[in-house]
Amino acid sequence: MCGIVSYLGDKEAYPILIEGLQRLEYRGYDSAGVALLNKSLQVFKKKGKVSDLQAFAADKDLKASLGIGHTRWATHGEPNDVNAHPQFSTNGRVAIVHNGIIENHSTLRKALIELGHVFTSETDTEVLAHLIEEYLVNFNLSLESAVQRALTKIVGAFAIVVLDEENPDLMVGARRSSPLVVGLGDNEFFIASDATPIIKYTNRVIYLKDDQIVAIDRNGYKVTNAENKTQQVKIKELDLKLEELEKGGYDHFMLKEIFQQPATVKEAMRGRINSMKAFVTVGGIQVNLNKIKNAQRFIIIACGTSWHSGLIGEYLFEELARTNVEVEYASEFRYRNPIIGEGDVVIALSQSGETADTMSALKLAKDKGALIYGIVNNVGSTISRMSDSGSYIHAGPEIGVASTKAFTSQVTVLTLMALHLAYEKGTIDVDYFRRILVELEHIPSKIEKILKVDAQIQLIAKEFQHIKNALYLGRGYNFPVALEGALKLKEISYVHAEGYPAAEMKHGPIALIDENMPVVVIATNVAAYEKILSNIQEVSARKGKVIAIVTEGDVEIKKLADYVIEIPTTIDPLTPLLSVIPLQLLAYHIAVLRECNIDQPRNLAKSVTVE
Repeated sequence: MCGIVSYLGDKEAYPILIEGLQRLEYRGYDSAGVALLNKSLQVFKKKGKVSDLQAFAADKDLKASLGIGHTRWATHGEPNDVNAHPQFSTNGRVAIVHNGIIENHSTLRKALIELGHVFTSETDTEVLAHLIEEYLVNFNLSLESAVQRALTKIVGAFAIVVLDEENPDLMVGARRSSPLVVGLGDNEFFIASDATPIIKYTNRVIYLKDDQIVAIDRNGYKVTNAENKTQQVKIKELDLKLEELEKGGYDHFMLKEIFQQPATVKEAMRGRINSMKAFVTVGGIQVNLNKIKNAQRFIIIACGTSWHSGLIGEYLFEELARTNVEVEYASEFRYRNPIIGEGDVVIALSQSGETADTMSALKLAKDKGALIYGIVNNVGSTISRMSDSGSYIHAGPEIGVASTKAFTSQVTVLTLMALHLAYEKGTIDVDYFRRILVELEHIPSKIEKILKVDAQIQLIAKEFQHIKNALYLGRGYNFPVALEGALKLKEISYVHAEGYPAAEMKHGPIALIDENMPVVVIATNVAAYEKILSNIQEVSARKGKVIAIVTEGDVEIKKLADYVIEIPTTIDPLTPLLSVIPLQLLAYHIAVLRECNIDQPRNLAKSVTVE
């Protein structure tokens, strides 16, 4: 969740750290801080955004070519100046930044207090700073060895970078279950949570593996494991452009990412589909075709928006490929004793590829013999490395905390996978197969058409900017879209919203409907059109305000709904790729009108890398 960036080189560290923290604020923004090491260790930290830290440090002596920085999403201890990172040891010799959770921090804290250590914060992170100091001072170990020894006592997840005041040309990083990347520049080195804060300076990176430790001085780096054995590492060159991390003229990253979807959906299909030649090929399936084709069932594991993508995947795999599918919340799956066998394929959906619950669920599934298929966005992420095979969605960096383009790209890849398997298994009519391919290739241009009615959606948003509750209804493929639309409204405008299967409205939610309850109905299903029409009539009879998402040319629903947003006609399995777009825009514009922080909604972070 938290963001880490560190620098060692021949430039001034502070400007690089601040710029890096600004790029990492999507990971957490409760507080921020830096530690700079020149002749002595200086720590500056502040509750609030990186801009608050900048204002606080404006008149300070910030000269140093070695430093670490952190932007926090609070776990242990409320957001305040004291609990902000970096945390430091009793004598101030050790400074540390940390992403993760130390589960046995209470036990360690008690033991260290008995040894004379004095704590100032409520954080679990401070425990690790004191533990490292204990090994440095009382065991006379080097910083690298002290970090190695300390980490053997830790239960939990961590990505850390450590400085020692008595080693002014050295920084040490380590990870377990939380991401950490090492950047290699010209006479300079970086350690960060991900590549976004360092891509301006280098595209050459090393992704650390679990329990690896990197020690960096001005002459180079060394990677070892917990047993102090030197590790061979691969240097990767990133295909990431700096302009992808900028707003590009849009008011918010979220709006930019909504409008990128014609391009990102097309990118998710690139090289995988050709309607003229009537083929779909997904490389990750081809690698393990027999196991995947003959799987007894698919288990889709995900969290949040990715879970909604997974629900659509369930519909796709069952209808097209006739495969038995279960969709699980990763956080629930891992704490059960699930029945998994060698005939199962577990599909992991995660934009970041670093979601803690999903990674733990995958480890459980892998230990039981299942084949792991990862669908992620971030190249080189942990889930991509854990997987037996998989597919990248190629959506590019998604900075807005509320996911938009990653959702449609995930659904696109799941659609391609279902079509690929359906063709291989012979479970789909050839003419229908070709028809879906043609329609799929037209989806990007149809999304562009929807985006052109943005002004109309803004006007609808004005009518509903003061609402306190909302209900979203959908059937079939559009039920998960209703869930996703409700989640977007909750995430960025702090309005209580719920998504339901339309038929379930009569089993409880209808009691809530009155003139103050807007109901968003996704009414594009041809097969269930009359039933959806009936649902709308039931809402209208109770004075509920209906916002209907309909296909172009719809006449009947226009007569009943208070507000109508048209989307182009497409084939039923592809409707989620279109029907979700107006819901994203509606949530965005309501949040803007409510003056909410669109890209950094309260209490949220982009990558949930802790439990």
